[in-house]
Amino acid sequence: MIPSLRSPAVIIATWFGAGLSPKAPGTVGSLAALPFAWGILYVSGWPGLLLAVVAVFGVGLWASHGYTSISGDHDPGPVVIDEVAGQWLTLCVVPLEWPWFLAGFVLFRIFDIFKPWPVGWLDRHVKGAMGIMIDDIAAGLYAVIILYSARVYLETPL
Repeated sequence: MIPSLRSPAVIIATWFGAGLSPKAPGTVGSLAALPFAWGILYVSGWPGLLLAVVAVFGVGLWASHGYTSISGDHDPGPVVIDEVAGQWLTLCVVPLEWPWFLAGFVLFRIFDIFKPWPVGWLDRHVKGAMGIMIDDIAAGLYAVIILYSARVYLETPL
């Protein structure tokens, strides 16, 4: 059962309905996170985006718990607030340039979909709202390592 968008927890958990996409809701949620990340980076740089990651992670715990309580599903596909947190974390180390955003989007999706260790382990073993959120943070950290390394190699300032 997909809960009603009348609930604030459902609105946030689905990232304003992006997670209700019938195909690839995680990818759609990640795409929907990009313009917000661009705006936050534009206004306040990477420190502001990192602060936004912490905030959306905390709000995501609440919203994910609310959604799962209503739906009865322990890891529902429409919940994409976790993708927002992981995608934003990934983008904390890129400049405000579309090729870097594209690279961050692709890398995050690869790590989120294929779930290399410990991403997959976290996905399978951590339960509840924390389980929904934490594997995407781990996937984002993998993408951060690659993107930051690429920036150092290419000598692109942060």
